[in-house]
Amino acid sequence: MSVTTSKRRKTPSKKTPRAALGIIGGSGLYDMEGFKAERTVALRTPFGAPSGPLTLGSFQGMDAAFLARHGAGHRLSPSEINYRANIHAMKQLGVERILSVSAVGSMKETIHPGDLVVPDQFYDRTRGRRSTFFEGGIVAHVAFADPVCPALTTALADACRRLGVAVHRGGAYLCMEGPQFSTRAESLIYRQWGVDIIGMTNVTEAKLAREAEICYATLALVTDYDCWHHEESPVTVEAVIKILQDNVAKAKRVLAATIPSLPADRACACKDALRHAVISAPAAVPARAKARLALLLSRWER
Repeated sequence: MSVTTSKRRKTPSKKTPRAALGIIGGSGLYDMEGFKAERTVALRTPFGAPSGPLTLGSFQGMDAAFLARHGAGHRLSPSEINYRANIHAMKQLGVERILSVSAVGSMKETIHPGDLVVPDQFYDRTRGRRSTFFEGGIVAHVAFADPVCPALTTALADACRRLGVAVHRGGAYLCMEGPQFSTRAESLIYRQWGVDIIGMTNVTEAKLAREAEICYATLALVTDYDCWHHEESPVTVEAVIKILQDNVAKAKRVLAATIPSLPADRACACKDALRHAVISAPAAVPARAKARLALLLSRWER
């Protein structure tokens, strides 16, 4: 079924805080140097509460919103995060682009601890997560062959190179459920599949961001080799933490260098992901589902 552009667009209240850019920080990234915080907002969403209040302010001259993925004090495991509420809260603020930062393990010899990766593919090995907004009487199938925004990935990778930061552009991020790390057998199998890095969060964010028509890209911080790697001296927790701290410092510099290079307008397909995605007959969609998804569907009418 086709979807046509609506002649009526909802105009946000003047009292609604706004941000063009969203930053979701993972392990270690709980604040942003250079981010001029102005206020925090605790938003309600039709999908529950986000991981915590969002911090609003300006970053490199752009209105931005920052959210700690795991909550204050890193209290939420990957499986406990309310991903739908996090992305919906960003949408409420008017966010059009999300830069996600997270720690990962390397699955290849050539990707070293301390390197950064800007992946362009995901493999989903999670179980039972709520990874769609569209349920309860309404179905949508968004295109996800290319799961990250090409403009954002280009900007991130180019910023790394300008700063002289070791970066790998492209590659597959395998998203496991966690919170346990892989068994050695799992790790060796994943290696055979040819994936590049492994983490526990980003594919769920990417799916929901696409449904919300928000551009999304990941800056992955490699902290260690997954357990497939046999070393004479096993990596210690202290060593991993040190690498993570160093990588977080790099990530902050990369984000600051990325923002000025972002194009003023979005020319990618991310912004129109729902144009032909909703296939449910309008008359069959319950009023409750329509109300819950009003923000996401406000650009389109059936």
